[in-house]
Amino acid sequence: MKKAYIKKHTISDIIEILGDTHQTDGLHVHLSKNKFEKIPLSYPFRSDNYAFLLVVSGTIKIQLNLITYTLESNEMISIKSQTITHFLEMSNNLEIIGISFTVDFILKNSFKKTDLNALGFFTSNSIPKLKLLKDEMKTSVSLSKLLEKNNSFSSQKVFFKEEIINYTFGLLMYHYASIYRNTYPNLDANLTRQEELILRFLNILNENLKKERTVQFYADVLCITSGHLSKVLKKVSGKTANQLIDEAVIMEAKILLGNPSLSIAEVTHELQFSDQSFFGKYFKKHTGFSPSEFRKTHKTTSL
Repeated sequence: MKKAYIKKHTISDIIEILGDTHQTDGLHVHLSKNKFEKIPLSYPFRSDNYAFLLVVSGTIKIQLNLITYTLESNEMISIKSQTITHFLEMSNNLEIIGISFTVDFILKNSFKKTDLNALGFFTSNSIPKLKLLKDEMKTSVSLSKLLEKNNSFSSQKVFFKEEIINYTFGLLMYHYASIYRNTYPNLDANLTRQEELILRFLNILNENLKKERTVQFYADVLCITSGHLSKVLKKVSGKTANQLIDEAVIMEAKILLGNPSLSIAEVTHELQFSDQSFFGKYFKKHTGFSPSEFRKTHKTTSL
């Protein structure tokens, strides 16, 4: 049976790992206070959902696409779908609020175009961390608890339950979007057609990067020409399609090489390169290191 080197988790998977009770399909609110003695998800994984992670007290160190962030009390970060997430450390007094949701949840509940635009910070190339003021924090916690209470299956008899969930989620979403816009005024929060194209490209890339590395493949899936795809990507992200494909492959390779239990031959096979020599030349071209040199000089926490 083929090993899964970077695990993929749905919201349901994460709920079970955390020991939470299932809530509404496509939306889950996790409230944690001194719940875990150790990190329950101690390995890199991908998830099919978007998420807000808010630290109420304590600290947590998290790696998102190989970039490490330390979140302290009153700080939050957004995590977009398919991000490779790795929780590295946490304090004993950690209290967090995590709100996870899928694209299907947004679509099924008929959120307007303006609602989708408010989520535009998820399209940013960077992953900005926010420091919330006292009043902003109080509002965030209150709305999250209200959302969790009504999103639970135990609240079946609540009148207008679906409306309460949708409006509370929408209010919380706009609350965070407002903080983002005030903190990062140059962060464009409008999802243009070009940005929507990039999101679709990145989602397809994450699913196919191990077997498809040509611009033409992704252009064909998106029903556009390779020239148009490259032009849009270059205009919005500053990088060509080939550069983005190579970056995705290299990031995957770095994470796999960070697992000492995998041989370089196994990494080569997992990434579906024709042979180890070709993989080594490809990796060195883009990083300046051979796979073995990278492994020696860039040691990461083992899986």
